[in-house]
Amino acid sequence: MIHLKWTLNQLQKYRNKEFPIDEIVRIDDIKKDDPTIREVSPMHITGHGDIDSSKVTFHLKIEGYLILPCSRTLVDVKYPINVETTETFLLQDSVVQSEEETHRVKGEVIDITPIIREILLLEVPMQVFCDDVESEDAAPQSGKDWEVISEESESNKIDPRLAGLAKFFDEDKSSSES
Repeated sequence: MIHLKWTLNQLQKYRNKEFPIDEIVRIDDIKKDDPTIREVSPMHITGHGDIDSSKVTFHLKIEGYLILPCSRTLVDVKYPINVETTETFLLQDSVVQSEEETHRVKGEVIDITPIIREILLLEVPMQVFCDDVESEDAAPQSGKDWEVISEESESNKIDPRLAGLAKFFDEDKSSSES
């Protein structure tokens, strides 16, 4: 597995110059942290780093996809990842002068792999739905005395236990108008 990790000496060679990043990384271990993630594509990380005497700032784009279960049918859904982020690492003696979130450099190495891991975990949606509910692998959408219904169709129905109450208000309106 390729790690996006550099020593401070490697990065200082690019001080005040463009530091290009174009790597393919595998971050399969996020499946351990989120069991709903069934598969993780190799992530294409592009961008550049800006290095000066007090900080290293990475401007990154993360592209790939996750395979997640459909919330309704449990079939695999390909969920695209396309995220841009800016991550700043403060070098030992520097002081925070901005309100942006920063990271402290521990030792002599900057490793952005854990940050990419965290970003991917935050990208996992609460629910994801597939387009094909009729797939062979899909969980059934109806059965004996039950069926999956949409929220919209349910919101227009009146609970049969309250139907008499609706009639009561209609009668009340007509008697007050006379």
